[in-house]
Amino acid sequence: MKTRLKTIAALLLGAGLALGAQAASLRWAAQNDVLTLDPHSQDHATTSAILQHAYEGLTRYNAKFEVEPGLASKWSFTSPTQVRFELRRGVKFHDGTPFSADDVIFSFNRIRQPQGTMQIYVAGIKEIRKVDDFTIDLILDAPSPILLRNLVDFRIMSKAWAEKNKSQNVQDYKAKEETYASHNVMGTGPYKITGWQPEQKITMVAHKDWWDQNKSNVTEVSYLPIKSDPTRVAALLSGDVDLLTDLPTPDLAKLKADGKLKVLEGNETRTIFFAMDQGSEELRGASVKGKNPFKDKRVREALNVAIDREAIKRTIMRGLSVPAGIMVAPGVNGNTPDIDQPLKPDLDKAKKLLAEAGYAQGFEVPLHCPNNRYVNDEEICQAAVAMWAKIGIKARLIAQPMSLHSQTFQRFEAPLYMLGWGVSTFDALYALQALARTKTSGADGSFNFSKVSDAKLDQLIDAMKYETDITKRNALIREALLRVRDESLFVPLHHQIRPWAMQANVETLHRANDRPEARFTTIK
Repeated sequence: MKTRLKTIAALLLGAGLALGAQAASLRWAAQNDVLTLDPHSQDHATTSAILQHAYEGLTRYNAKFEVEPGLASKWSFTSPTQVRFELRRGVKFHDGTPFSADDVIFSFNRIRQPQGTMQIYVAGIKEIRKVDDFTIDLILDAPSPILLRNLVDFRIMSKAWAEKNKSQNVQDYKAKEETYASHNVMGTGPYKITGWQPEQKITMVAHKDWWDQNKSNVTEVSYLPIKSDPTRVAALLSGDVDLLTDLPTPDLAKLKADGKLKVLEGNETRTIFFAMDQGSEELRGASVKGKNPFKDKRVREALNVAIDREAIKRTIMRGLSVPAGIMVAPGVNGNTPDIDQPLKPDLDKAKKLLAEAGYAQGFEVPLHCPNNRYVNDEEICQAAVAMWAKIGIKARLIAQPMSLHSQTFQRFEAPLYMLGWGVSTFDALYALQALARTKTSGADGSFNFSKVSDAKLDQLIDAMKYETDITKRNALIREALLRVRDESLFVPLHHQIRPWAMQANVETLHRANDRPEARFTTIK
């Protein structure tokens, strides 16, 4: 550990930051790295948390997660399916080139390319028409009730820069493609990303010509991905890190009791779950040949009722989880306590279900999990392996860093895998459309790598995309969430609770989307 801490110190010095906390420097550590710097490639929370500092959308969230103007200064609905956006004048990219409508249209065409996973943020937009250099019209397929929230994560990049650096196309991450845009950044945001050494550090400096007033005194940011729990905590305790957003659950009480530190606590709008391949005719790597057990609802239900969610909360999460019954967390539109009731473990029922489905002796299947992404991810998977073993399901654990894990399931090579889904729009449509809608093109099924396909569910999701009556729309959401639950299309485990620890002189806003923002941070 001492060697690792010396390495951290050297990295901080190399970034031009003193080891004693300075008012202008923020040293932020978490357990996993970004997957890419391409803003249209990967819908991954850590990647988005970093890139939001450099790339901006037409809209953005304020401190209360209310939508406010971003690169668009105002908008108006000329009809239910046409929205005129007036773009902010005088905005410059980090290289000094001016921002205009051409960059928005370029970014729109780019984000829709099928090799990326970010299409959901422009869902329902048929086209973007240029009126003049600072006016655009969004032409919608139908009225879109969450359009303005979607646009927050539709990040605008420089058309001229992308063309100059042969980055007009989105990086194909699952194919391990590397491009100029996957390692370099050109946005308009409050911070410039100046370097990325994978699995070591990301550095940023304040963009002095940002169009808005940055009220933060943080002029430099250094992000350090540190997989080891003891090393991350030691770095915080020694003062080598200012902010820690991945707290090992056993250390929370110790950190809260330390007078030199403070802890911000809050729920995260993220649900941790297992996904099962329900579309392939044969499960990859499983002992069952010639058929797919996960096509049978009884098998999926058996996996669900074999999980003891309260035991995971008590022994692994140390109370820092909310056992889940549905696929969206409290704080997301659609979650209500009456339907978010976790299943109670019932091994006898699970065994009976497997026997009825023709698997009385169980079967073997690979279980793919990350080991550096979610709170106690590998430990949770180990617990699931033990719980499923009691009903005859022999899950062979394959734990990898998130970068490799993500590539594996995006190639449809994981018959059973863990994923965590944070709802960046705070509306259940985002999760339902990405994870549970039959995968076609664009936003539909953009993260459906378990081949879920349910005609009734598709109808509900398609209806809620465009229903503007709030009562009717929430009824559609409720019915869809119940169908996902009752058909056991996933194995929801829990909703994460995310305390952040920091030095006592750090002031920041806890964010339910687990994305710290330097513009909301000051160091005294």
